[in-house]
Amino acid sequence: MVIKNKRKTGRHRRHARIRKKIFGDKSKPRLSVFKGLKNMRAQLIDDIEQKTILIVTTTSKEFKHQLKSGSSIKAAEKLGEILAKKAKEKGIEQIRFDRGGNMYHGKIKALAESARKNGLKF
Repeated sequence: MVIKNKRKTGRHRRHARIRKKIFGDKSKPRLSVFKGLKNMRAQLIDDIEQKTILIVTTTSKEFKHQLKSGSSIKAAEKLGEILAKKAKEKGIEQIRFDRGGNMYHGKIKALAESARKNGLKF
């Protein structure tokens, strides 16, 4: 129990440190990534108006038809691809990446590289 709480507070500290530097607006929204044990969520946020512009999750209908598990690296790559496609439809080309205090490897890295490969710049 102590180790879990220590790890959680470490992630929260890292996230707070990242959020001091990263700020999204309408021209360059913030891409916030949440990684759970079974699912992932990515959303584009305008911090000035405090509104979510776009949200993509592994629990959505369009995603569930493509992959069974929402917690794999393949799922993260597909999530980045869907996010980039929807962002382009809304006219968003550039974003700021907020990894949510998670380390930049594995699923987080796969999502970011997939979004870059499909046309988002950050």
